[in-house]
Amino acid sequence: MEIQTNRLDRGFYKYQQEFEEAALRVLRSGWYILGKEVSSFEEEFAAYIGAKYCVGLASGLDALWLAFRVLNIGKGDEVIVQANTYIASVMGITINGAVPVFVEPDEYFNIDADKIEEKITEKTKAVLVVHLYGQASRMDKIVEICKRHKLRLVEDCAQSHGSAYNGKVTGTFGDIGCFSFYPSKNIGAFGDGGAIVTDDEELAKEMRIYRNYGSEKRYYNKVVGTNSRLDEIQAALLKVRLKYAKELNEEKQKLAAEYDKRLNNPELILPKIREGADHIYHQYVVRCKRRDELINYLKEKGISIIIHYPIPPHLAEAYTYLGHKKGDYPIAEGYADEVLSIPMYNGMLKEEQDYTIDMLNLFR
Repeated sequence: MEIQTNRLDRGFYKYQQEFEEAALRVLRSGWYILGKEVSSFEEEFAAYIGAKYCVGLASGLDALWLAFRVLNIGKGDEVIVQANTYIASVMGITINGAVPVFVEPDEYFNIDADKIEEKITEKTKAVLVVHLYGQASRMDKIVEICKRHKLRLVEDCAQSHGSAYNGKVTGTFGDIGCFSFYPSKNIGAFGDGGAIVTDDEELAKEMRIYRNYGSEKRYYNKVVGTNSRLDEIQAALLKVRLKYAKELNEEKQKLAAEYDKRLNNPELILPKIREGADHIYHQYVVRCKRRDELINYLKEKGISIIIHYPIPPHLAEAYTYLGHKKGDYPIAEGYADEVLSIPMYNGMLKEEQDYTIDMLNLFR
């Protein structure tokens, strides 16, 4: 049996008629950029998250770097971020000339809130929280720290669409919540796409200006902006996906519960859930000290995996100029050496998961 880490086609075929109708509706409309589909998706997604405003963008990375741009965080400023995140989170900071200040992750793969304050300096302007793999971070503590130190709070929700902490949805705790609609996300498009959400009307207004060449009115440019617009077809397709978001998240949670219950190999460390936190399982991430052996074993059995992520950002070649070295963040580096994401996708068949579980349990 061949088991892929992800199967995007299953998500399409389940709602094929609605997806095709949405795409044809846009194609026949004759309007393809910043039209009714984008506006209605922004309204619906804001309502789903529980925010006042949503601005559709071209990607999750654009959401991140534009968030710091509209917050006026740039050269010489410091932004605190966890050391085990995907490098795009850090790029959102450095594209603006700001400096990422890394904090070790906790046992839930998210930023260790108890280690944030020791990193705050007079240059610190914001905290970037990443709800990694789909589990909400410890937001009560983080919000309290940001308020006390008068810091901006940005949330990277690229992997946490609809996840909540103590009933409050990720993306609504800070100044701006940033989302990616990359096809593999729980709410995924059929190409690149992203968005920010905020309760601040002025920030939403500025974001709309920046995404459209810095123009509030056509050919009248207020700032040097960019071209980062969620297109009409992707917005229409995302509305279909959003309609079934609760169902899709619950399906993944059931798959995760089955893994939790039946995986019993002592070689594997299963993911933990923080009290009060939701997990929507963008990825089901286990740890294994013999990871390379396990990967080769699974490959022989026809099971694909992905490592999220093998190189922590502070050790990436792109960030050698920051001056970090191996050993600076041992917890993050340890995770990078041990984590692997096992097959987890909407439409996963029982026999596919059964086989995956059996093979994982038999690894010695």
